[in-house]
Amino acid sequence: MNPQLMITVLPFLLALLISLVITPLTILFFKKMGWVIDPKKTPHPAHIHKIPVPKGGGIPIFFAVTVTVMLLLKPDNHLLAIGLAGLLTVVVGLVDDIKGSNPYARLGMNFLATLIIVGSGIGIAFISNPFGGVIDLSWPRLGFFLFGSFHQIWILADLFALLWIPSLMNAINWSSGVDGQISGVITIAAVVLGLVSLNYSADIAQWPVATLAFATAGAFAGLTVFHFYPQKIMPGYSATSLAGLLLGVISILATAKVGALIIVLGIPLIDFLYIVLKRLISGKSPVWGDKSHLHHKLMAMGWGKRRIALFYWLAAVVLGVAALSFEARTKLLIMIGLVILMTVFVLWQYSSRFSKQ
Repeated sequence: MNPQLMITVLPFLLALLISLVITPLTILFFKKMGWVIDPKKTPHPAHIHKIPVPKGGGIPIFFAVTVTVMLLLKPDNHLLAIGLAGLLTVVVGLVDDIKGSNPYARLGMNFLATLIIVGSGIGIAFISNPFGGVIDLSWPRLGFFLFGSFHQIWILADLFALLWIPSLMNAINWSSGVDGQISGVITIAAVVLGLVSLNYSADIAQWPVATLAFATAGAFAGLTVFHFYPQKIMPGYSATSLAGLLLGVISILATAKVGALIIVLGIPLIDFLYIVLKRLISGKSPVWGDKSHLHHKLMAMGWGKRRIALFYWLAAVVLGVAALSFEARTKLLIMIGLVILMTVFVLWQYSSRFSKQ
């Protein structure tokens, strides 16, 4: 088989098949155990569905990605760390999916999972400078001996990863608003990162990265089949936080293409930053939910769930093409443009609200 097919189509189809098999089994099991989210019994800003629906989407995603990677790649320290961090993330997420958990405790576990990743040596040594060249994050370094071996901590690189990955885990979770919305966006984002890796297909070290990216895409494509309107399962914190972990790691490993992921996830990330700033300015904790997200505003305008999901998908596709096509400076201009558009939209929403009073 063509090597490129081996690292793209095969992992995507294999993970897709596993996800399509495991997801309905997860739905049946959660319903049998009574682990469903009834919006009448557990009201929450994130619960906008009308009938009881189970969460637990992290189970099929974890199985699909893990089995695919085990079948197609040779294990190394990086893959083992990703697997361990992913398992911790899914377990923490499932606790939240089933009975709820404290958001601060979840955030602490996000950082612990990221520490496992960073501890394995996964870090970002440089990022593209939109004004030319690169920004070196490999210095300063802190060296020390542990168990008879010399180790180094790349302070800026590791701090970047410790902020980047948990931020993604929560930003993606906050955009899990309506049926099919975020699962489709994650699928598109993973495909984009896989294609970024293929740009360096001459470098054999990038093949496992592409395989992991397309396995992630296939797993979430399978989940999307059951998550799209009318949803039969919600991704839950187990799937969305796992998505943030996987996409964050892949963006670092895929020749440090963090910028590409920022572009393709532009709308969820800007929405995330807007909500955090809004809550902080209002004197509220940024971790407690409300109905200020973009999808809430679109629903208030009369948009249906399918329309909102398709809008997010289309935006991710368009931005993904831009991420693959343009250099760092143009990507920066795109992000500035998105921030301006979102700001105009929010101001228009507020002006419309006051004009009706």
